[in-house]
Amino acid sequence: MDYNNLLPHQEVDENGLVFELESLYAYLAKVKDPRDKRGKQYSLVTLLVLMVLAKLGGEDTPTGITDWVTGRRELLMELKVLNRAKAPCHMTYRRVLQETLDSVKLEVLMREYHQSRLQKEQEIVLSMDGKALRGTIRRGETRGVHLLAVYVPQQGLVLVQAEVDCKENEIVVAPHVLRQVNLSGVIVIGDAMHTQRATSIQIVNDGGDYLWFAKDNQPRTRWAIEKLFVYEVCNLQKGCALSQDFQMVSRANKKHGRIEQRTIMVSSLLNDYLDWPHVAQVFRVERLVWHCQYGGRTREIIYGLTSLSAQKAGPAKLLSLTRNYWGIENGLHYRRDVTLHEDATRLTVGQAGHNMAILNNLVIGLCLSQGFNNLAQARRRFCARPQEALQLILTAP
Repeated sequence: MDYNNLLPHQEVDENGLVFELESLYAYLAKVKDPRDKRGKQYSLVTLLVLMVLAKLGGEDTPTGITDWVTGRRELLMELKVLNRAKAPCHMTYRRVLQETLDSVKLEVLMREYHQSRLQKEQEIVLSMDGKALRGTIRRGETRGVHLLAVYVPQQGLVLVQAEVDCKENEIVVAPHVLRQVNLSGVIVIGDAMHTQRATSIQIVNDGGDYLWFAKDNQPRTRWAIEKLFVYEVCNLQKGCALSQDFQMVSRANKKHGRIEQRTIMVSSLLNDYLDWPHVAQVFRVERLVWHCQYGGRTREIIYGLTSLSAQKAGPAKLLSLTRNYWGIENGLHYRRDVTLHEDATRLTVGQAGHNMAILNNLVIGLCLSQGFNNLAQARRRFCARPQEALQLILTAP
C-alpha cells in the first residue's frame, strides 16, 4: 500500500496497519503501556486488537484467544495485525488482563468511545443496573467484582460502567455514574434499589427524567401508590368505568411459548400528596403470563413513579418504558453470561475480571452496530471472516 495516499482522517501504526482517527483502534492505542521495553515482543494495542478479534470470533478465555490467534497467524500477518509468524502465549493475555491494563483508565477510554457512537437524534432511554461477576469470586469468599452499568437498550451501548466497592452498594455509586452522562432530555430507568430521592433530584436538575419502581425499600411510597389504585381495580372488577384522572392501557403478545398481557393504570392524583421530588405520575403494572406448554398462569403487580408528565408520556408510552428496563437484563447481562460465558470464566487475579467485562461490553456493542440481534450468529460470522471484524476496529463509527 502507498502510505503517501493516506486520507486526512487516517493514520498508520508501526506494523503498517491503516486505521481511522476516530476508530476503536485509535482509542485502544491511547491505553498507556506500563511494561518495560526490554523483552516486550508485542505492543499493547496489538494485544488488545487480538483479544477483541478473538472474542468477536467466539473465544472467551485467554487459552481460547491464544488458540484462535495461533490458528490464524498467516492471515493476521497479511492483515498487518502481527509483524511476525509467532503468536502470543496465553500467559501474555493473562498478564495484560491482570496487571497491565488499568480498569479505571480503560473504562474512561471506552466511555468516550461508546458516547461518540451514541445516536442522539432519537429519544434516549438509559437502563441502570448492577451485575456481580461470579467468575471473580475467590475460594473462601462470597463476593467478587460487582459492576454498575448505564446501558442504552436501543443501541446496545454501555455509556458508563463503574466498580462497586465491597463495602458499598449501588446506591452510593449511582450518582457518580450518572454525573458521567449527559442527562439532558434523557429518561433514566432503574430497579427498586435506585428509587432514591437524592438520585431523582440529581436527574431532574441535570435536565432528565426518571422512572422508578416502588418496592419494600420505600414502604411508605409503595403503600401510598398501592392504596390509590385499590379502589379503581375493585371498580373495574365490578364492571364500572375508571374515575377521572385515571388512564389505562393493555397490551398482549405471544413469544417463546407464552402469552403475556401487560396492563398499566396511571394517575397524577398523588402529585401534591406524595413525598417524592418532581413526581408527575404514578402507575400500576399488572403482568399476566399464560404458559402454553404447561398450561399454568403467573401474575405479577408492580408499582412505580415517574417525573414524566402526562403530556410527555401517556399510559402507552409508560408501559413501553417499563419494558425497556429489561433491555439491560436481556440485552446486556444475559448476553454476557450466556453467550460470552462471563460468569463461567474464572478470572480471580488482579483486574482481569473487570477488564474482561469491558471487552464483553465492547463486543456486544460492535455486533449490534452491524444489525445483528443474535450475538452468537454475529460471532460465527466474524470467526469465518476475520477481515470484517478487523474493519469494525479500524473504521470510525
